[in-house]
Amino acid sequence: MKFMGTDTRPLNAQDMIEQLAQVIEQRRHADPKQSYVASLFAKGRHKIAQKVGEEGVETALAAVGNDPDAIVSELADLWFHSLVLLADANISHQAVFDELARRFGLSGLEEKAARHQDQ
Repeated sequence: MKFMGTDTRPLNAQDMIEQLAQVIEQRRHADPKQSYVASLFAKGRHKIAQKVGEEGVETALAAVGNDPDAIVSELADLWFHSLVLLADANISHQAVFDELARRFGLSGLEEKAARHQDQ
């Protein structure tokens, strides 16, 4: 698979996300007529957020339909559009990794309770 000009796949999921984020950033200022990513940025945050919402709904529908291939495909779309949203908001994907790391080892109920205490 060619990715970022190489013939090898990234070593792990974090490498893949980092390389994809780099591609998104490189295409941010490309010609919107030539780049889907550039066209999303040109349409603005509202359109990007709309795409994240659409992909979230499509992921949920794939899950309800019990179609593993569709779930994987829709989740890939959701993750991709989420990375575009992060880039548009000038938030590094590392912030999401850091938040997941912070939550790691906490039960879901403990983490949720901690969020409510912070508010």
